[in-house]
Amino acid sequence: MPDRQDTEKSLQRGPIAWMVHNRVAPNLLMLVLLIGGFFMAGQIKKEVFPDFALDEVRVSVVYPGASPEEVEQGIVLAVEEAINGVEGVDEIRSTASEGRGLVIAELVEGADVQKANQEIKQEIDRITTFPDDAEEPEVNLAMHRRLVQAIVLYGAASEWVLRELAEQLRDRLLQRPGITQVELIAARDYEIRVEVSRETLRRHGLTLEHIAGVIDSAAVEIPGGSIKTSAGEILLRVKQRRDWAEGFGEIPVITSRDGTVLRLRDIAQVRDVFEDVDRVRSFDGQPAMSLEVYRVGEQTPLGIAADVREVLDEFEAHLPPGVHTADNIDQSRIYQQRLELLTRNGLIGLTLVLVMLGIFLEIKLAFWVTMGIPTAFLGAILFLPGLGVSINMVSMFAFIIALGIVVDDAIIAGENIYEYRQRGMGPVDAAIRGARDVAVPVSFSILTNIVAFMPLYFVPGMVGKIFVIFPFVVGSVFVISWVVALFILPSHLAHSGSNSRTRAGTWLHARQQAFSHHVRHFIRDRYGPLVTVCLRSRYLTVAAGIAILVVMVGYVASGRMGFVLMPETDSDRAVVEAVLPYGSPVQNTLAVRDQLLSAAASLVEEYGGDQLSKGVLAVVDANEVTARLYLTDPGVRPMSTAEFTRLWRERVGQIPGLESLKFKSNQGGPASGAVLTVELSHRDVDVLDRASSVLAEQLNGYANLKDIDDGFSPGKQQLDFRILPEGRSLGLTAREVARQVRGAFYGAEALRQQRGRNEIKVMVMLPAAQRVSEYDIEQLLIHTPAGGDVPLRQVAEVSRSRAYTSIERRDGRRTVDVTADVEPKKATSQVLATMKAETLPQLVLDYPGLTYDFGGQQADMRESMASLMGSFVIALIVIYALLAIPFRSYIQPAIVMAAIPFGLVGAVIGHMIMGYSLSIISMMGLVALAGVVVNDSLVMIVYANGLRSQGSSAFEAIQQAGIRRFRPILLTTITTFGGLAPMIFETSRQARFMIPMAISLGYGILFATLITLLLVPSLYLIVEDVRGRFRMNSGQAVADA
Repeated sequence: MPDRQDTEKSLQRGPIAWMVHNRVAPNLLMLVLLIGGFFMAGQIKKEVFPDFALDEVRVSVVYPGASPEEVEQGIVLAVEEAINGVEGVDEIRSTASEGRGLVIAELVEGADVQKANQEIKQEIDRITTFPDDAEEPEVNLAMHRRLVQAIVLYGAASEWVLRELAEQLRDRLLQRPGITQVELIAARDYEIRVEVSRETLRRHGLTLEHIAGVIDSAAVEIPGGSIKTSAGEILLRVKQRRDWAEGFGEIPVITSRDGTVLRLRDIAQVRDVFEDVDRVRSFDGQPAMSLEVYRVGEQTPLGIAADVREVLDEFEAHLPPGVHTADNIDQSRIYQQRLELLTRNGLIGLTLVLVMLGIFLEIKLAFWVTMGIPTAFLGAILFLPGLGVSINMVSMFAFIIALGIVVDDAIIAGENIYEYRQRGMGPVDAAIRGARDVAVPVSFSILTNIVAFMPLYFVPGMVGKIFVIFPFVVGSVFVISWVVALFILPSHLAHSGSNSRTRAGTWLHARQQAFSHHVRHFIRDRYGPLVTVCLRSRYLTVAAGIAILVVMVGYVASGRMGFVLMPETDSDRAVVEAVLPYGSPVQNTLAVRDQLLSAAASLVEEYGGDQLSKGVLAVVDANEVTARLYLTDPGVRPMSTAEFTRLWRERVGQIPGLESLKFKSNQGGPASGAVLTVELSHRDVDVLDRASSVLAEQLNGYANLKDIDDGFSPGKQQLDFRILPEGRSLGLTAREVARQVRGAFYGAEALRQQRGRNEIKVMVMLPAAQRVSEYDIEQLLIHTPAGGDVPLRQVAEVSRSRAYTSIERRDGRRTVDVTADVEPKKATSQVLATMKAETLPQLVLDYPGLTYDFGGQQADMRESMASLMGSFVIALIVIYALLAIPFRSYIQPAIVMAAIPFGLVGAVIGHMIMGYSLSIISMMGLVALAGVVVNDSLVMIVYANGLRSQGSSAFEAIQQAGIRRFRPILLTTITTFGGLAPMIFETSRQARFMIPMAISLGYGILFATLITLLLVPSLYLIVEDVRGRFRMNSGQAVADA
């Protein structure tokens, strides 16, 4: 009697009992979580992908008219040397291209990027050896810019008209309070061109440099201070500013003794033009201008899209006839589509969980357990803004991943309460005892779940930046679910009566009870005997499990599964990129563009017209053509982007004379870029050229490779000048000759100034007709210090060479990237293995001093895997420690964790069933699986230990634990898989990059459940066997002594 009274008193103590007896507190807590989360859901930032900054500092220096080798010598080498010793810099990558040098300092993970940025700026400011014509360096952190909408303005109008309309549209957009960043894309800059013929220069004894200096001195606007008079202060200003060609034409150049003034318009043709670059943009075959609208701060895609739509509706009403607008990229629409996709999957998963719980448990119990899902989700949303997390595709996917897992603790607690009630205990006492019994295993299972997701926080690179929020989302959900399971759910179950059922409720209850009876019958008559057989043949059972594990590991290690960085996803546009030999006439580039567009047009007409395509944007930039065909929404278009891209490739066929031709169906997606990138490095560029060509030829022999690019193309022809002694005798220097040659053919820059929103340059140069052939170079006259003119060929020696297209460098060495795509992607591992074993070692032997490395996706994958595996090992150690605490044992945590490798087997089988290759996303799921699969084993072993403490034998305790915990283990497995099932079986190609994580978790849980129910009990008994023999041997040793 006293023991019973003590037990009843103990039931009335503790936080669980207090919450059960105080009905108001749990209800208020639940309302706070639900209403607060609902309110915060409307306030939290929404975006397609999470916002992040890259761990890179970029140094960009413009050197107009310079060849790549000049840029390398004058710009890149100086910058590399300056920043090489800055703390936190891990790797330096550089590109010297025509007229521009770019140096990227990649920082070590976790470095203080702001500090590194400031130190690099200071080092760049100390450089004094930049060429005179080089512009000011730009140093900035590489940011992930958040594009929302791309707008195309196109039609039968001149470039001047389209540019003016584009600027008007930009101004109108920026007038909206919700829009703060709009940019014109790849538009040619304004320029005022002053063209003076050679004959005019000789007639008046002028040089282009002299005329540029006159313009610079005359076109000024300088404040002259102020004067204070009795009438007030008067400002003084020299106002000779000119904005247009007509104003510059009035500048006096020469004033004769008799007062005659020779103005610029008298000796030169002065025109308002666009810069002289071969850049042409068209949309649906008509001239076009593009604008891009970006998000800043807390702005949302949906808000910006609404503002843009309103502005466009007003603007289109005033457009000239034949001019139209198109929004070919709309991230708000993508956000809405994917939000609907994920929301639909989430609701289906929630419904499946409710149905399955209702089948196995009482309807009211199932309802309250399921209510834990929205409570945990909305409660987590309440705290996510404080953690810097927004609502985006990744965070929404994290919620779906947590959907099935989050009810596990509530199921364990609720099922235990349900069991006590079936034994005849009162609702209040059953709620308190049922929750208290499982409080420790539930708490530690939540901790293991959180720890298992933590490695995702430490993944480096772009993949890590995207998924870094995952642990915050699932961790928040798990913590709230723990509160719900132990403090809110017991109160609701304790006070939910069962005597007021409706007729339908009574019918459902009867059916559920009948099903429960069948489940108990199955557990007792089917599972019970099976687990008994396994326990008696425990060594054979464990051996069979190990054999399955070895076979599966061997299959994965063979490379047959394939391993990729990211699953390939369908973009909303098909892209083709063609590169002609450097220096090709623009007419040739336009001809290639027309051929690509013609093939696309015929396909569109053949396969659905407007149902398939929204338009095609083509961009010609010197020797490169990029054509982007924008497809209709996934539910509208009759074929996938990948299928259209394949047909486009077949329709275009081979185009003679191209350096490379690439077709892409996933540009801009997580798996975009070449699958295979081999970075070759050598100090001799000629060796690099030959080695890259040989490697590309050898890769052509691989059946699975396409779009192979050797990364090296001959540059433009180049004429090199060297000053002769005759030139030096006339007082000429190399610098003076260089400036006159540069002024004649590139132009002498007179000044730069702002005109409205645009910066304009005033360039003085020879007329176009006098700088189109080598004959013009021969006829160039060099002005000497004595005032005379001599032909260039008399003062300089000319030799012919070839410039580089661009020069790539990494950590001080020149590099060339040989790229290729693999089809199918799962063959990548086998291709890499063959290359490492045969092709690349032979290449190194053929070219001494050559080194190679894998870059691009392979480098990202290697880096991500190394970090993920390192973090995974640490997570396993922490999980072991967390399990050792409640078990008070060093061996039993290992038994529980034995389910982990078998969960991996299930994940691999799931990928095989669903037709997916393994990827980094799969590995993230496998890492997270480690914390989830131990939960069922944890609950079973805790129960068995409890029976052992009551005097049961090891065999009886683990057998009864398996039978008693069969239902909650099965329930948690079914609900986890059910919550993930809509994502696992999702057919939308937009969701493909997320599905492998769901596959790893879903199928891993299924297989691990079989292991938990059969193998874990066998391992438990084997450990007891070993302990028994050890004790027996110890006892025998004592007896012998």
